[in-house]
Amino acid sequence: METSQSVSGNEIPAPGAGEVAPGFVLPNQHGELIDSRALGEQAYFLVFYPFAFSAVCGSELEELEKARNEFTARGVRILGVSVDHKFALRTYADQSRFGFDLLADFWPHGAVASGYGAFDFESGAATRHTFLIRGTHVVDSFSSPIHQARAIARYREAIDLLT
Repeated sequence: METSQSVSGNEIPAPGAGEVAPGFVLPNQHGELIDSRALGEQAYFLVFYPFAFSAVCGSELEELEKARNEFTARGVRILGVSVDHKFALRTYADQSRFGFDLLADFWPHGAVASGYGAFDFESGAATRHTFLIRGTHVVDSFSSPIHQARAIARYREAIDLLT
């Protein structure tokens, strides 16, 4: 488990394991509002990624889609978050056939990513940072460089912490 740290020039440190996860309300690709408070005690991965339609993001999200049923069976939901507009995310999700929510942190631009210490102010994009959250607390978090997908095995390691 990682400790709190500043990510990609962000002044706000990323919340670490055991810390309170910042709340959020964001629209998904269908325009439905997803409120973190309404998720209750359900565990979920909050997966920040830079942009829809980019090569690394696409391959990474495709791997998450392949693992989605496994994660769901283990009681964990996937929520992808980028700074793209919900209309772009709808097209992206439809074309890629993603069965999980893609949340639009479009306006105020990157506000949720910034609150999680997962926003790069130079590029204006979310960084590759994942948080496993249950209830109101971070269980685990991990990240990778902008040009490198996070390993699906790391998601499984995080889920193992729930038992």
